[in-house]
Amino acid sequence: MATQMFEGRGHAAVYQKYRFAPGKELQQTILSYLQEKKAIPAELAVDVGCGSGQGTHFLGRHFKKVVGTDISEAQIQEAKDTPCMPNISYLVCPAEELPFPAGSVDVLTAFTAAHWFDVPRFMREAQRVLRPGGCLAISTYTVDMSLRHGDCSEKLTRVFRECWDKILEYSHNRLKYVLDDYKEIFEALPFPDKKRVTDIYDQIPMTVEGVVGYMESASPYQTFKEKDPKAATSLLQETEKRMLETMGVSSRETPVEFWVRHVCLLGCK
Repeated sequence: MATQMFEGRGHAAVYQKYRFAPGKELQQTILSYLQEKKAIPAELAVDVGCGSGQGTHFLGRHFKKVVGTDISEAQIQEAKDTPCMPNISYLVCPAEELPFPAGSVDVLTAFTAAHWFDVPRFMREAQRVLRPGGCLAISTYTVDMSLRHGDCSEKLTRVFRECWDKILEYSHNRLKYVLDDYKEIFEALPFPDKKRVTDIYDQIPMTVEGVVGYMESASPYQTFKEKDPKAATSLLQETEKRMLETMGVSSRETPVEFWVRHVCLLGCK
């Protein structure tokens, strides 16, 4: 069965504020595949598990109509409250029960969401709703992350990783899909034409506040916070302080380069 982890309004608000859109390299990987398969231009793209809409906005620039879906009402409300292009709409539904007729969807996407789905049921649903020649693009960023700033990049990354590793101790067991670079999900893709790209590196423009906010938005941190709110809050506060000291700055708005590695699964029906 699917796993719901992003239900609360507070968590959804943090998610909307600090989660980043797909980076340029990931976007290009997806668009190049869709062009190769002649899947664009297209009428309808559906972004499953859209959260507060970061990936949905990217799709809005390339498709006539885009629908973002998520099982969380709080996430969908955040998405609806965020300004977006007029061709984008949102609805609440499970990833495994999409309200679209058979063969009606040109492109189906899931950004950093598929590991929460009931994978076999979602794959059957993807097979149902995609038109012949339609494409599926599933991606996630991995835990392979680093920070760069001047000549203190190595030390800064170490400070970040110490905090991140502590947070990951509270991970749901579904993180196993991410840790194996979506290999198991790739094997479940029901299309003969498919490929898995594991070496997509993107630089995400961030600030110190943004990096700390990203960690706060992660589901393991929210689990940690539920179990020990004082320790969880203290960890982020101390990490931010150490990051600023390492960089020799005082402002949370100081820019940093946040590097992430993406995995992307691509398939054509």
